[in-house]
Amino acid sequence: MKRLDCAICPGPLGDIRVVFDDGVLVLLDFDENSERIEKLLGKRYGSHSLQPVSCSSRIRESLEKYFDGDFKALDRIEMDPGGTAFQRTVWDALGRIPAGESRSYTELAGEIGMPKAARAVGNANARNPISIAIPCHRVIGRNGRLSGYAGGVSRQQWLLQHEGAIR
Repeated sequence: MKRLDCAICPGPLGDIRVVFDDGVLVLLDFDENSERIEKLLGKRYGSHSLQPVSCSSRIRESLEKYFDGDFKALDRIEMDPGGTAFQRTVWDALGRIPAGESRSYTELAGEIGMPKAARAVGNANARNPISIAIPCHRVIGRNGRLSGYAGGVSRQQWLLQHEGAIR
């Protein structure tokens, strides 16, 4: 059984659960998404246990800096989202979307050289285990509508407004 460290950190949009594997961030999600969290961890690790730990000053400070407007603060945390080669390609592309901008699934598919793979990009986006730090909230519908964000559309809107992508 894989033992993972798990902490709950406060945030302006609700409590955030962070999970570390030997000090490397493997999951960051809103705590209320416990079913999604367990599904993602189960798929990656199979049998695992979550060892409660306190929210480290390193992750707490990084989250606070992000929410205070330093949108690169979470980049300084060592992370490993796991995933397939395709998912990692999509997640890497997400990380290249600058704060203050958004992309449609179709645009993101084009950016990774697979213009007809918008649905597959959407599926990979939905399986991103490190929300906010790997900014899946920056992907919106082709028509500009917000949808599909695991944290909920209201949080997606808040994050995009916070980063200056929408008013």
